[in-house]
Amino acid sequence: MKKHWYDYMWIVSATYLTLGFFNILFAWLGLLCFMIPLCIAVFVGNKSYCNRYCGRGQLFQVIGGNLGLSRKKNPPRFLYSKWFRYGFLTFFMTMFVLMLVSTYQVFAGAADLREVVKLLWVFKLPWNWTNTSFVPPWVAQFAFGFYSVMLTSTVLGMITMMLFKPRSWCVYCPMGTMTQGICTLKNRSRE
Repeated sequence: MKKHWYDYMWIVSATYLTLGFFNILFAWLGLLCFMIPLCIAVFVGNKSYCNRYCGRGQLFQVIGGNLGLSRKKNPPRFLYSKWFRYGFLTFFMTMFVLMLVSTYQVFAGAADLREVVKLLWVFKLPWNWTNTSFVPPWVAQFAFGFYSVMLTSTVLGMITMMLFKPRSWCVYCPMGTMTQGICTLKNRSRE
């Protein structure tokens, strides 16, 4: 089977996580993972990003499928349910909004920069080796928060990948749920 350029997007995902580890400001690049799928869903009306271009899904396929680190079991049925997917999206978006609020607080001078990445929204990982002194504190605060979101979702995806099929994260991925909702609304409006 012929490989296309987009079959190597997993390298972009792995590079993003690595760059963010060494310089937290690279976390801003993760906004592309938010904006591109939403734009495709809104303007094109499909989930081609999820199905073809998502580097994270591909990364899970490479690690779980190609390297054999997945049990290759079907995920439990509840992961497919609307209540779980939209509940997880709501939870995830709440964490995203809280991240934006903390960024705004630093921007407004109501809080100090917290150089910490929160893994799974609970475990604080100090990130003291990064030099963010050359950017405004709110820029760094957003990077720490956004990298926390991206790292957390990657860890959840890895856990799901190891327990079930390699791309089981895709079943309840918040971006996939949002783009599915947008496509459903867009297709209804065409009728």
